[in-house]
Amino acid sequence: MLTVMSSPLMAQCSLCTKTAQQLGEGPAKGLNNGILMLAFTPLAIIGLLAFRWWKSNREAS
Repeated sequence: MLTVMSSPLMAQCSLCTKTAQQLGEGPAKGLNNGILMLAFTPLAIIGLLAFRWWKSNREAS
């Protein structure tokens, strides 16, 4: 499943790169900040779940 979905995702990255190059410095920084903000939430959730899993396993030992 992951290999099937990776191809369209990689195509989107090249689209974003070309768009950022055409927009210039200011909008490119805004696009980069938007990407980072969108990535932060799922990474924070995964980190929280991993921490709780680690903590529960540590207490069980």
